[in-house]
Amino acid sequence: MKKERKDELAKLGGELLHTMLYDMLLIRRFEEKSAQMYGLKKIGGFCHLYNGQEGVAVGTAQAMDRDKDYVLTAYRDHGHAIAMGMDPKVVMAELFGKITGCSRGKGGSMHMFDVEKHFLGGNGIVGAQIPIATGVGFYQMYTKSKGATVCFFGDGAIHQGAFHESLNMSRIWELPVIYAVENNGFGMGTSVRRASAIEDFTLKAPGYDMKSATINGMDVVEMYSRMGEILSDARENGQSYLLDVKTYRYKGHSMSDPAKYRTKEELESYKQQDPILLLKADMIDGGYISDEEFKKLDSDIKVRVQESVDFAEESAEPALHTIYEDVLAEAHNG
Repeated sequence: MKKERKDELAKLGGELLHTMLYDMLLIRRFEEKSAQMYGLKKIGGFCHLYNGQEGVAVGTAQAMDRDKDYVLTAYRDHGHAIAMGMDPKVVMAELFGKITGCSRGKGGSMHMFDVEKHFLGGNGIVGAQIPIATGVGFYQMYTKSKGATVCFFGDGAIHQGAFHESLNMSRIWELPVIYAVENNGFGMGTSVRRASAIEDFTLKAPGYDMKSATINGMDVVEMYSRMGEILSDARENGQSYLLDVKTYRYKGHSMSDPAKYRTKEELESYKQQDPILLLKADMIDGGYISDEEFKKLDSDIKVRVQESVDFAEESAEPALHTIYEDVLAEAHNG
């Protein structure tokens, strides 16, 4: 390990490193189990897995002020939900369509949500979360909350008109919103180079006089450090950012996608940059964990994930009358 990297790990400390390793591994095992349950038809509808991108959600979540900052994302949201502290049991129950799920079984894979954890979804329409996040940023600016909002979306969503409208308003009003492209190289089955006139999305930022950065999302340490600096600037100075976060998904766009549009060699090359294995190797090299301790950690996480499946299996289906609930907001007097 290079001295600079060793110093960076020491600065973060063993407790934070263990937390990030645990959370990434929890997300990975949860997604693997979700794929298994989908194959067994325990989970229906759409299901988009986060395997490979764990460093993005975990690095960001750990850099946030959980009392002031908010996160919104698209439909590949299980990883963000867990990184923000949502109970895997509640997430799995939602996948199973059970009443104990975070959306009472009505949302499914694409609609994880927990306002107490400052996680505002999970949005099923491509790019829908971008103007919503801009509205959250407006609320933070208007109330002088000193918080920031991180809005994640895929590289396929950056070509939506709402993206450009949102960035323009965010800059005009000096909103503390960080627009982060989880650039995994493909919008569904179409590569970025075929769908976009430019591959470096930060080039769009100068059109709105907005700050920007490119971050290696496969390195959770870099993700944490860079997001910490950016979040601080956004909070203190009302700065908006456009981030091009380079990452990669190991699975297809969704469970129905065999991903035949990419080569095995390409997939394997990215697996050599796996965020979990990278941090594990650094922590072993730095004396923060042993290989045996990692195996024990992994074993404990697998038990926890199985417990989430058991919880979902044992939970009740939503009663018929609940279909009419949560449709309209009730008026409150006073």
